[in-house]
Amino acid sequence: MNHKYQDCVAVCPVEAFREMDTYLVIDPDECIDCGACVPECPVEAIFADTDVPDEEEEWIERNETEAADAPIAEGDSPVLGS
Repeated sequence: MNHKYQDCVAVCPVEAFREMDTYLVIDPDECIDCGACVPECPVEAIFADTDVPDEEEEWIERNETEAADAPIAEGDSPVLGS
């Protein structure tokens, strides 16, 4: 059984995460590179585009192409300005 961790979705201030059937992608056109999601990812799967490990580089293109048609991931929105 696959599990889609969505802890990162809740802290994203711009709704950059897109939901696929079994995983999430980040829309690079929406992401503001704030880094809020990085420490929230329990499986350490989020990297700045300049720090992506060689074995994970295929995800750079997947994020770009798959995010274009995917729905915004649902999650509790962060409370800003508190």
